[in-house]
Amino acid sequence: MGSLIGLFASAFLSATLLPGSSEAALAAAVTLTDHPLPLLIAVATIGNVLGSCVNWLLGRLVSAGHVLRLPVSGARLGRFEAFYSRFGIWSLLLSWVPILGDPLTVLAGLARTPLILFVPLVTIGKLARYLAVAGLVGLGG
Repeated sequence: MGSLIGLFASAFLSATLLPGSSEAALAAAVTLTDHPLPLLIAVATIGNVLGSCVNWLLGRLVSAGHVLRLPVSGARLGRFEAFYSRFGIWSLLLSWVPILGDPLTVLAGLARTPLILFVPLVTIGKLARYLAVAGLVGLGG
């Protein structure tokens, strides 16, 4: 049970603006525990999506004037905003991409993307990433 909680926590925190590597946690859980692979993938995906929801909420709070400043430079935020404006909600399928994904989920909140659209798109991207990681670990082991 502790390994599932650790995997969830790693996935959750890695999805926020904090640094982390949930892929390594999933790979370790796949190789070091006897939990079923679908359970591990589900725990990592749910944790990561919920962490992205925290980012979305942060963006919503900023857009409503409740949070004054994001921990991102103005130039970098501008680049992410341009990307999000160009590709819209479909860019959320890339929410799993390191460096790019976390700010995209914040921008989705800033842009007031409805949660009912946000969650499925983010889930698809994050689930695909974890399926790929689990597949690569399976091929190596």
